[in-house]
Amino acid sequence: MLLAAGFLRPADAAGFTATVQAESATLAGGAVVATNHTGFTGSGFVGGFTDGNKGTAAVTAAVNVPAAASYDLSLRYANGTGSAKTLSLYQAGTKVRQLTLPPSANWNSWSDLHTTLSLPAGSNQLSYRFDSTDSGNVNLDRLTVTDLPGGGPTPDGALEAESATLSGGVVVATDHPGFTGTGFVGGYTDANKGNAATTFAVTAAKAGSSTATLRYANGTGVAMTLSLYANGSKVRQISLPATANWDTWGTAAEAVPVNAGANTIAYKFDSADSGNVNLDNLAVAAPTDPPPAGGAALEGSFLSGGTTVGTSITGYAGSGYVTGFTAVGGRAIRTVNLLAAGNAQTTLRYSNSSGSTKTLSAYANGVKVGQVSLPAASGWATVQQTLPLRAGLNLIGYQYDAGDSGNVALDDLAVAGSTDLATRGATVPYTEYEAESSSTNGVVIGPDRTYRTVASESSGRRAVRLDNAGKYTQFTLTKPANSIVVRYSIPDNAAGTGITAPLGVYVGGAKVKDLSLTSAYSWVYGNYPFPNDPGLGGGHRFYDEVRSTLPSYPAGTVLRLQNDTSTPITIDLIDTEVVAPAYSMPANSVDLTAYGAVSGSGDDTAAFNAAVSAAKAAGKTLWIPSGTFDLTARVTIDNVTIRGAGMWHTTVRGNAGRGGFFANGGAVQLADFYFAGDVRYRDPDGSVTTDAALEGKFGPGSLIHNVWLEHSKVGLWASSGTTGLYVAGVRIRDMFADGLNLNTFSGDGSPVTNSRVDQSVFRNTGDDAMAMWSFSSAVADCAFTFNTAALPALANGGAIYGGNGNRIEDNLFSDTVYTAAGITISTWHSAQPFSGTTVVQRNTITRAGGFNTDWNSSQGGLWIYAEGREITSPVLIRDVDILDSTYQGISMSWQKNVTNLTFDRVKVQNTGTFGIDIQVAGSATFNNVTVSGTLAGGLNNAFGFTLNRGPGNSGF
Repeated sequence: MLLAAGFLRPADAAGFTATVQAESATLAGGAVVATNHTGFTGSGFVGGFTDGNKGTAAVTAAVNVPAAASYDLSLRYANGTGSAKTLSLYQAGTKVRQLTLPPSANWNSWSDLHTTLSLPAGSNQLSYRFDSTDSGNVNLDRLTVTDLPGGGPTPDGALEAESATLSGGVVVATDHPGFTGTGFVGGYTDANKGNAATTFAVTAAKAGSSTATLRYANGTGVAMTLSLYANGSKVRQISLPATANWDTWGTAAEAVPVNAGANTIAYKFDSADSGNVNLDNLAVAAPTDPPPAGGAALEGSFLSGGTTVGTSITGYAGSGYVTGFTAVGGRAIRTVNLLAAGNAQTTLRYSNSSGSTKTLSAYANGVKVGQVSLPAASGWATVQQTLPLRAGLNLIGYQYDAGDSGNVALDDLAVAGSTDLATRGATVPYTEYEAESSSTNGVVIGPDRTYRTVASESSGRRAVRLDNAGKYTQFTLTKPANSIVVRYSIPDNAAGTGITAPLGVYVGGAKVKDLSLTSAYSWVYGNYPFPNDPGLGGGHRFYDEVRSTLPSYPAGTVLRLQNDTSTPITIDLIDTEVVAPAYSMPANSVDLTAYGAVSGSGDDTAAFNAAVSAAKAAGKTLWIPSGTFDLTARVTIDNVTIRGAGMWHTTVRGNAGRGGFFANGGAVQLADFYFAGDVRYRDPDGSVTTDAALEGKFGPGSLIHNVWLEHSKVGLWASSGTTGLYVAGVRIRDMFADGLNLNTFSGDGSPVTNSRVDQSVFRNTGDDAMAMWSFSSAVADCAFTFNTAALPALANGGAIYGGNGNRIEDNLFSDTVYTAAGITISTWHSAQPFSGTTVVQRNTITRAGGFNTDWNSSQGGLWIYAEGREITSPVLIRDVDILDSTYQGISMSWQKNVTNLTFDRVKVQNTGTFGIDIQVAGSATFNNVTVSGTLAGGLNNAFGFTLNRGPGNSGF
């Protein structure tokens, strides 16, 4: 990678810095010098860390240093893949550690990765390698090596540990190099367990959530723990991974609540901690606005049934706590990500000043697992409980059920063995591989965004075409897997009814199985609503997906997808994951097969109806075991739970366009199954000849989670009267219309309120991936949070059409195709007016925007569209990245005024036309908005729109 051989360090080690270009290093294993991306320094950069060179690609250099010391290795790199990648750092042929390289904005943007490493005096052989356990696929520009001798300068704004308040046996030490300031704090030894503490004094300009970054050393070889306290209250136990040795320093960042004014942040060696670390300094970021919904504190949970966020009890963590457990039905549901399945210890922080013990019911993934007793206490207290959790995403709920006493406040929940959720987008159990980034002897198509081309509907606008027998694409598993999903396209036939073709899966040169591909659920023609008639010409919507289980393969296994026929096959992407064993039937359940359903034998609609009635009457869960069960009509449900053995084990199958579940009341729970619809075209507007997978009024207490919906008209159509619905961990793919719509178009016209879609993935929908549509009345206080939506064939990633106080937060949107934006805020489609504050924040929009051939006009990555009504209620667009838009970055249109609009901390980078294109009258405030890389200019203001410019703007 980098590091030129023979660079001489000055005799005086202090202040040593060496900058070395990657292209000057020794390259091996396929690593090559390249210049096809901008922004590099020197004469080029090093690429070739591709999957085809996995296990071999490396860069090695000799670096001469005059003294043994700790050095900062600052690696300048680009990672445009959209996800973190890894390489391995070697010193003198010995692996030091695996390095994680977070994504940069795109391949033309460069980031710096800092690694602290102790180097002996003299020549040092340093290598960056793409090992078999790494994910690679990065470019390297240069390395800057800087010495970090003991007594180095304190970073700007950091607090030195040796200047903090020390107690319980901790002491200032200087016997390991690389510290900043005048020393570091040691003494977190077993003899001081339960007592040792370092307390920092912190002043904050406002209350909120801050990030505290602790610089520490842990030479024990294993991760150790300390407890983090804010203002005397324990926030959580933190893990401090091992550093290379005691002379190497790492950092650990944690969210911590602060009050306006004086605060204390302490790191304590509690009795439940393992300690044995050294502390150097603490950097505390300025407080941010309230944390996103996926944060650790329970106020970010989904709340319904009367629960709400409170702030009147002092000493809470985060931005508040959950209160309002005053009546049956009050609940809070939090998402948590587990590394492994099993019984996990949870620590719940609560307040109960009633003088007597109170209770709530505890739920794990929608199943009641017991009651939690919360003894009376002064101030905040904690209680521990063991819950059965799954590997990956879990839902932990606390609910006031009949028999509970409630009337407590909940602050924070710590779960042993949990790991961070994704900061934006859904946290998913699978690993995704782009075909064009794999090794292939096929044809890489794209990039191309021309409507009705296969490349334009491909992820990243590129794919691999395997034209005939013997053509393949292959990739190396970076994580173990026993399943595969392939997004593919094959030709249609002249009648539009589809053809089939096999796709071979090979491992080690031997075929494992054939995947059966079909074009029956892809290919539409003509103009909206795009009938299934090839005679209309203009074919598009080319892609479908196939899924299959596989034998279990470890990381490092090479999987090859090979065309063994004469039918051309285009491969876009591949998802692999470890499928868990089938779940067991929970207690208090009735089995579908007891009412006549037989897997794979024919129509099971009558059995479903009978079983639903029996389960509802008995207050039991309807259990669908492993197998495939068929519907020929919708099944109406209310006040009933339907669960399967898992989305890879239980299949409910539609037939001839019909089949699904229709909700008509409260307490509807659907979980753990795969719905395979049989819809092959989109109904014309006003015609209903095909069904949605899930539809209807979902009343209080409803929950949909861990379901996979495919090949229906709509995935989820939640209509008038829906309230308190929580949707989490859902996969919605290959629909002919909307992926999900919270709307008042259907039903009695009553509002849709307090519902949320969270941690879900949408791909290849035929209309908006996610929409809120206030048609007859308002959609109010609803949210789309932490979702990933890609490749809607028509319309937007996320859309709000009117309504009151709705939110789109912490999502990833990408690759829209036609008449589309990544996010749309609009009064189109006869929407009701906006009221309250509409919030769009912490989202990333990539390769979005589209063109409407009927209007002969384009839409931006973010689109404000005042069509039927003016938009005058507050709309806040904050912390949004709009990257590589097909046309405008931000567009505002059309005939109505737009006012009360605020843009804050918004980045527009690389656009096909203008950075900001305004085709309306009105006004907006712009703070910290940056525009760069625009083809037509930073701003087009055609109607005299007033821009109230605050601080930090540039480029427009």
